[in-house]
Amino acid sequence: MKNGRDRLVLVSAEEFFRLKSRDRRAVFPEELSNAELELIAKAEVPAEYAALDAEMKGYAL
Repeated sequence: MKNGRDRLVLVSAEEFFRLKSRDRRAVFPEELSNAELELIAKAEVPAEYAALDAEMKGYAL
């Protein structure tokens, strides 16, 4: 460990590429299943990130 973080993890090349391919996966909202949309709707922000809500107040897309 360095600075409280793991420095090395050994995984198979297959697992590495599987995980890496998930890094930049983007989908259009219409590609999500109803089950996925329900999970998103029910998701809650962990309490330790509640302060970030203040930064978003007044922000409009």
